[in-house]
Amino acid sequence: MLKFGIHDFINAQPILASLREMGEWIKLDIHTDTPARLADRLGSGELDLAMIPAIEYLKQADRLRLLPGISIASRDQVGTVLLVSKYSLNAIESLAIDNRSRTSVALLKLMFKDEFPPDLKWVVCDPSPEIMLQEHDAALIIGDPALGFKKEGTTVYDLSEEWYQRTGKTFVHAVIAAREGVEIGERIVEIFRLAKQEGLMKITTIARAQARKKGFPENLLIDYLKNKIRFNLGVEELDGLGYFQSLCHSAGLIEKKIPFEFAFDEANS
Repeated sequence: MLKFGIHDFINAQPILASLREMGEWIKLDIHTDTPARLADRLGSGELDLAMIPAIEYLKQADRLRLLPGISIASRDQVGTVLLVSKYSLNAIESLAIDNRSRTSVALLKLMFKDEFPPDLKWVVCDPSPEIMLQEHDAALIIGDPALGFKKEGTTVYDLSEEWYQRTGKTFVHAVIAAREGVEIGERIVEIFRLAKQEGLMKITTIARAQARKKGFPENLLIDYLKNKIRFNLGVEELDGLGYFQSLCHSAGLIEKKIPFEFAFDEANS
């Protein structure tokens, strides 16, 4: 049985909930963890395939292969990758970062490197927006805690919106990747295709359940899952991921550019 890792943020629920509803016949041993931890566990061989931050895939692209057709992406505002600052960006002295998703940290460095002071202190913190901003001048807030976040006296930058305005491209936050040597056949690809399809059909139900569980307004979650998150890994997403790879390489965030390889070639199946 393949060991599959996935984070349990709200944006993954359409896929996660569908896989769980499918039951044991899918023959997947499902593990949940933070995106960064999932990448570490995949790299160590503890997991066979996992949904991991895009930057983690790019760092290990020579040892990983993409599952076709599925990602977590956005085009323009997303609402869950926020830079919140109490001062103008060139005046901040300390920046609190939520390091559960390292893609967001990489994106932050790419988007604002020329606006941050050169001696800015980057401090890894627990994901509590109020505490982060109480103790630091600015904070990178990601995932569920960022949804609908507002604080008087701060400026909020949506990093996905910043990316789209500057590049015109879709941003890929996370992909599903399999480690080298793990056989991914047509059956696994079809399971994830069905999970995505079923999840998209049940967004209202999923949003309602998550709203009750986590205390968010139901309409906020419906809008987020229907209109802000894209679950495909098609031409636009791959173009955006490729451009992100080029920028990361130029900025020294990844060592080398590796052509994307897929775990299963649907075209030749």
